[in-house]
Amino acid sequence: MDVWEQDSFAAIDFDAMSLGQPNLGYIVENSVIQLALWEKVKQQDNVILLCPDKCSNIMFGESEAFLTLSSGKAVTAKLVVGADGANSWLRNEVSIPLTHWDYGHSALVANIRTDEPHGGIARQIFTPDGPLAFLPLSDPHLCSIVWSQSPDNAQARCEIEDDAFNRELTAAFDSRLGLCHVESERVAFPLKMRYARDFVRDRVALIGDAAHTIHPLAGQGVNLGLLDAVSLAQEIERLHNVGKDIGDKANLRPFERWRKTEAAQMIAAMQGFRDLFSGEHPMKKLFRGIGLTAASVLPGVKDLFIRRALGLSGDLPNIAKPDKA
Repeated sequence: MDVWEQDSFAAIDFDAMSLGQPNLGYIVENSVIQLALWEKVKQQDNVILLCPDKCSNIMFGESEAFLTLSSGKAVTAKLVVGADGANSWLRNEVSIPLTHWDYGHSALVANIRTDEPHGGIARQIFTPDGPLAFLPLSDPHLCSIVWSQSPDNAQARCEIEDDAFNRELTAAFDSRLGLCHVESERVAFPLKMRYARDFVRDRVALIGDAAHTIHPLAGQGVNLGLLDAVSLAQEIERLHNVGKDIGDKANLRPFERWRKTEAAQMIAAMQGFRDLFSGEHPMKKLFRGIGLTAASVLPGVKDLFIRRALGLSGDLPNIAKPDKA
């Protein structure tokens, strides 16, 4: 992965080979992940699928939650898990408040064909508008971009002609891969930080975007959500094995402390990176240049970043630890 700042000597690169790893990560379409998970769930003999359907009401007893579905069916559960996204129905239904702020940016996403091959390298440039990432896809000339910028600029760039957009994108990316050619619809969505005040209540647990959303500049949001799911599964299994109530808030508190800490640390790190690379004051640009140069040459510093991003370090659930891979 190559990272640099426009009109500055600030730059750093990350190489998986330095840790003996085959790569720094994978770029997978969301629909492909969803389909793979869906097929896996259908193979489980201890899972009942109620689809298409959705929750319309929830009530709580002393030891169960009672769900009413839009089809009229009723479901009883010891624990209801909200993995239903940033606008979580469950979180809203049980009135869990959010700490949140607007990043003041929108992310413009699209698929881009480049004249030069990407070589399997992810690239990110920090521009005065915001960070622009080119994420390599399986086609050697095709990348997915995430371009963080003001909402007005993002909307305007979604609406201009392809040729005009291609010129602006190529210039913003310092022509690193030659001319850029947009090959898909351009879509912009607002960037917001969300952090649920509670990740657990009696009979309720939140994971993924239902519990937290972060800035996408380091691409860690999906990883954080997947680790939430694995961590909760581990805790449920532990509680079940020792005969404890899996839906009792007191029993779920270790999970909540664990995942709230991990989410808060990631939110703070993303905000720190964003603040560091905002602003065009010459002294701030000099500081960024010196900082990235130091991080690039000082022994062990880059390895710390890589290990964390790869899930080789940190407070990980057992199934996600490197020796379990």
